[in-house]
Amino acid sequence: MQQTGMGEWGFVIFGFICLAIILGCAYFLIRKLFGKKRHGEKNKAKGFKGFFGGKNAQDLNPMATKPTGADLETLEENMEQNEKEQAEEKEEVNLGRIQYKLDYDFQNGQLAVTVIQAENLPGMDMSGTSDPYVKLYLLPEKKKKVETKVHRKTLNPVFNETFIFKVPFNEIGSKTLVFSIYDFDRFSKHDQIGQVLLPLGKIDLGQVLEEWKDISPPPDDKEAEKILGDICFSLRYVPNAGKLTVVVLEAKNLKKMDVGGLSDPYVKIVLMQNGKRLKKKKTSIKKCTLNPYYNESFSFEVPFEQIQKVTLMITVMDYDKLGSNDAIGRCYLGCSATGAELRHWMDMLASPRRPIAQWHTLGPVEDEPEKK
Repeated sequence: MQQTGMGEWGFVIFGFICLAIILGCAYFLIRKLFGKKRHGEKNKAKGFKGFFGGKNAQDLNPMATKPTGADLETLEENMEQNEKEQAEEKEEVNLGRIQYKLDYDFQNGQLAVTVIQAENLPGMDMSGTSDPYVKLYLLPEKKKKVETKVHRKTLNPVFNETFIFKVPFNEIGSKTLVFSIYDFDRFSKHDQIGQVLLPLGKIDLGQVLEEWKDISPPPDDKEAEKILGDICFSLRYVPNAGKLTVVVLEAKNLKKMDVGGLSDPYVKIVLMQNGKRLKKKKTSIKKCTLNPYYNESFSFEVPFEQIQKVTLMITVMDYDKLGSNDAIGRCYLGCSATGAELRHWMDMLASPRRPIAQWHTLGPVEDEPEKK
């Protein structure tokens, strides 16, 4: 009987302990809930009332309030704005800038280019620095390439090096000066940091030019696909005889048109007036090359009173034995032309009986295959 009584008291004590634990948990939960509510009312007095637009306790819970159409529109606008800003931040790539000086000697036909310095270049090495140097050349030839010394482990190199390019005055307007900034690597291919292109035809070379220029990203594969090539030819006009002579000299860096990575280029020359084709002539076909050499001469009869009304259309074509011949690129010359083409035409008229040679960058051609 005594053992039974002690067992019953044990159950009673255990029950009291469980009840105390449950009451303690309930007390802490109620205190926590009421504490949050008081905290919410405090925030409501500070301004949350206006935010949620409510007056009762339900308005303090943002999950209990359904957003209106205006709220959704505002959220969408904010999201679009944030996405736009993030996209712009990704597009804005800072590659630093370069300072240079140009001084053209008209008497000797020499362009002096001084690479002064660069700053804020990106770190290309694991250490966060670069070993920069600058390579310079003129487009479209790319014949003479010069480069500065390599400066080790710096993002702000000071070069102060001058290079001389021999460029006659009648050709300077068709040239583009290129600054290619590289990171030197002794054991692998040098990485191109960026480039600066200066069309010399748009620069006043009558005075010494010294300026800073932001560095642009290097050309990618898509941009390389847009390059159609360059062509060099001379123009000569004899007013008394009414004779226009075109000598197609050569072409370089033509776009690859064949499966083998080459082309079979020839040049088509068309004399036009008011959109009507008057005469057409062609060079010979050069097989399997992107750098054909022609040195072929063609003459057109153009009276002096018509010379300012005609247009010369020069197209580089790719010969195809089985299918139609495809156009690679084209340029127009005449008084209605622009840029380097117009300058070449005007130089020809200003120097009668003298051949004027110049390089031209080929422009795109709308799909115009030539039938045989």
